[in-house]
Amino acid sequence: MTPNPDRGMLASFPTGSDRLPESADSRFAKAAGAAAFWLLLLWVLLGVAPAATAEVLRVCYNYGCVAEAEVYFGDQQLTQVRALLGVARNAAEEREKLSLAVGRLLGWAGQQTPISADRGGNYADAGVYGRMDCIDHSTTGTRLLRMLEARGWLQFHRVLEPVQRVRYLFEVHYSAQVEVLEAVAAANDAPDTPEPAERYVVDSWFRDNGQPAVVMALPEWLDGGGVEESAGAVMVAGVPGDGLPNEH
Repeated sequence: MTPNPDRGMLASFPTGSDRLPESADSRFAKAAGAAAFWLLLLWVLLGVAPAATAEVLRVCYNYGCVAEAEVYFGDQQLTQVRALLGVARNAAEEREKLSLAVGRLLGWAGQQTPISADRGGNYADAGVYGRMDCIDHSTTGTRLLRMLEARGWLQFHRVLEPVQRVRYLFEVHYSAQVEVLEAVAAANDAPDTPEPAERYVVDSWFRDNGQPAVVMALPEWLDGGGVEESAGAVMVAGVPGDGLPNEH
């Protein structure tokens, strides 16, 4: 019988059980290579992934929140804000950063909406399209603060509803406000002898669009504190939009 040349060729290569067992060093090398690949892939993904997802938020303008527009805050913008707030080591530093953050967010909103025309107070921009009164500012400011709070970027404060003050019995002014968390915790620990709430206004109405918001202790604000304010304010019940005239 003539030998099959193909059979002889196949016999020269190990198949199945003829193969030599894989060494431990070889298995380790393969595992290390796979691990290095996945680590590299993870590094690349982390390098290009945004640190904060984008957000859409509505801003008010033209007095009394009669007009609203959506604004878009991109990943890079929000990452800047998070980094700004993240360096705060205590409540006082966080309030300083909040002043800058709110101003910056309103400035970015002004690049997309008419509120870029807004000027501090209610005189410099009277009749201008895109002007904002204290209702516009307190409503929009509270939305901005709640966005930061919802993202977990406020370490030392919580956001409250807008606060109101009345001067001369008829002039009304509103502002966004925050409360120090340590004061809240102290009051909860000793409900029989609670400490006064430590609250601060974040009032962007006093300044032009994009400028840092005025942040001051609530009692000082109620006493007329602010760039264009005088003493004699008192707090009364009410919320923005209740029909009382605004402070000018």
